[in-house]
Amino acid sequence: MLRRSLLKSMVAAPLVAASGAAVASSDKSAVAESDRLLRPKRLVKGMTVGLVTPASNVWEDEDIRFAIDVVKSLGFRVKEGKHLYQRTQYLAGPDAARAADINDMFADSGVDAVFCLRGGYGTPRILPMLDFDTIRRNPKVLLGYSDITALLNAIFLRTGLITFHGPIAAQNFTDYTLREFTKVLVDVENPTLLGAPPPFETAPGRVEKENRITRFRGGRARGRLVGGNLSLICSLLGTPFEPDFRDKILFLEDVGEAPYRVDRMLTQLWLAGKLDQVAGIVFGKFTEAETSGNSFSMEHVLRERCAALSVPVVRGLMIGHVEDQTVVPVGAMAELDGDSGTLRLLEAPLR
Repeated sequence: MLRRSLLKSMVAAPLVAASGAAVASSDKSAVAESDRLLRPKRLVKGMTVGLVTPASNVWEDEDIRFAIDVVKSLGFRVKEGKHLYQRTQYLAGPDAARAADINDMFADSGVDAVFCLRGGYGTPRILPMLDFDTIRRNPKVLLGYSDITALLNAIFLRTGLITFHGPIAAQNFTDYTLREFTKVLVDVENPTLLGAPPPFETAPGRVEKENRITRFRGGRARGRLVGGNLSLICSLLGTPFEPDFRDKILFLEDVGEAPYRVDRMLTQLWLAGKLDQVAGIVFGKFTEAETSGNSFSMEHVLRERCAALSVPVVRGLMIGHVEDQTVVPVGAMAELDGDSGTLRLLEAPLR
C-alpha cells in the first residue's frame, strides 16, 4: 500500500531520552481528560455522512463513486467534501484543502458524521491546520484507520472527542465488519467485546488457524483506548500531537512492515518511555510482513519487546488491515483481560 512505502522515511531514529514525558501533555491546547470527554451522537439511518480524504486519494473517480455507494448502502446520505476528487501526487490535494474539508464537515450542522475515504499518507501534515475549537463544539463520529490514526488521536488529545478506528468508505464491509460497525456505532451495545475473532466451526482435525489469540502476558487492566497504526503513532512522538500514553490501553497494528522495522518502532516507543506508561497493550494484525531467512518472526519481536513489562499483553484481535475488521473507539474506557485474550468496551462511546 502507498502508506507503507512512503512512511518508512518518516519514522525517526529511536529517541535517546528515557523519561517518556508526553510532549502533548505540556501543550496548553491539550485539555485534561477529566474535563473534556465528548461523546458524539450514535449513527441512525437517514443521517448525513461527510466524506473526506485527509491523506491519499483512490486512483480513479469511479472508486470514489463506489465509496459513496458503500456509505449509502448503510442507510446514510452523503455529502462530498469540496476537495474530495483532488489529487496532488501521493496526496489527495494540497494540505490546506484537505484540512478545510475536515473543518467544514465539523462546522456544518447538516452533517452528522465524518467518514474517511481511505488512508495512504499525509494526515500528519494537516494536523496544525485543524480547527480544534470548532471540532470540540460540534462532536461527531469520525471513522477511519491506517494513516487516519494521526487524525483520530490528535482530535481526542486536543478536544476530548471519542473517535473511531475502523473501516474506510472505499471498502466493502464483510458480515463481520458490519456486525462490529453496528454494535459500536449504531446499536451501541455496552459492555461489548471488541475485535474477537469471527466464529469458526471446529471439527475433528479442523481448528482455527488464521485468527488465533496469543496471550503474551496475563492479568487484567482498565484504561482509555489510544493507538492505531504503529508507524503513525511513532511519527507523532515528540510533536504537539503525541498521544498521552499514561494509564492507557494501547492498541497497535500495521501493514507491510518487516519484523525488524516493527522491532525498530517498538524500540522507539520503549526508549521514549511510552511502553512503561501504558496499562496494557493489544496487538492487532501485522499483515503483509516481509521476512527473510535471517529474520526474527513477528511473534518473537512482539513478545520480546514487551517481555519486561508488567501489564497484560495480547496479540491477534481483529484490528488492522484485514477484511474482517472491528471498530475501536479512541478515548473510550475498556478492559483488557490478558488471561482470556479479550478486550471489552466498558462504556458507551456515543450518546
